[in-house]
Amino acid sequence: MAMTAQTFSCEFFPPRSPEAVSKLATTCARLAPLQPAFFSVTFGAGGSTRDLTLETVLNIRASTGIDAVPHLSCLGTPLAQLREVIQRYRQEHIRRLVVLRGDMPSGMTGVGELRYANELVEFVRRETGDAFHIEVAAYPEFHPQAASAASDLENFKRKVDAGADSAITQYFYNADAYFRFVDGCRALGITIPIVPGVMPIINYTQLARFSEMCGAAIPRWIGKRLRDFGDDRSAIRKFGIEVTTELCARLLTGGAPGLHFYTMNQYDATEAICRDLKLDARRTAGHDQT
Repeated sequence: MAMTAQTFSCEFFPPRSPEAVSKLATTCARLAPLQPAFFSVTFGAGGSTRDLTLETVLNIRASTGIDAVPHLSCLGTPLAQLREVIQRYRQEHIRRLVVLRGDMPSGMTGVGELRYANELVEFVRRETGDAFHIEVAAYPEFHPQAASAASDLENFKRKVDAGADSAITQYFYNADAYFRFVDGCRALGITIPIVPGVMPIINYTQLARFSEMCGAAIPRWIGKRLRDFGDDRSAIRKFGIEVTTELCARLLTGGAPGLHFYTMNQYDATEAICRDLKLDARRTAGHDQT
């Protein structure tokens, strides 16, 4: 399949200091000219960054003109708070949400009224109808808490049946895992776009820590090469961009509807990959194509 009519988007987390605010502003300014479909902003465990998430979304939208999209998670977040957040998003003319189960806040024992992402999708639809385009998460290498591959696919289908419009995957480095996951979804009658999530490789220690937490596999050959580079940051960056660009090219050639970059609020690797792939020349209206 030709690499045409595909989009890309970028994910950030809310900055918590003046220095971090400045860094994110620079990142957005560098990535905005590439014309991403949207920038998304994470929502802390139990809504811990609720106000920062909205503030960051509004700042990004005002400064770049790019659609900015808040994440929304339910675990540990009271229903009344979720309702308030959703209504505020509507008042601010936000039209897309990334809806997730989320993580439990440290020290909290009660999960809240909603326990799963499909319940949050149902809640948003019940409260707002079709006011939002809803993105949900998908796991090509399967959720680390899933009992089996089949049960994980069924859990994903519940989110789709609840009203999800499209999905963004956890990052991975095995393209076959993505293609097989999509095939499994299509076999279950799931037709929504499933956009692969991409984590540019720039720091092996950080990558290994994140991958251990989220269950993303680092292929042995990649891990060994990265370890061999030791503290040579330049070599790690060069190798990481090459590997990630090759992965992205294979995904797009194989029919992926776009790419979603986990930027860690840094622009350089994502910018280099997007320019190498000429993604700015392929921008369309959003991830809502079929």
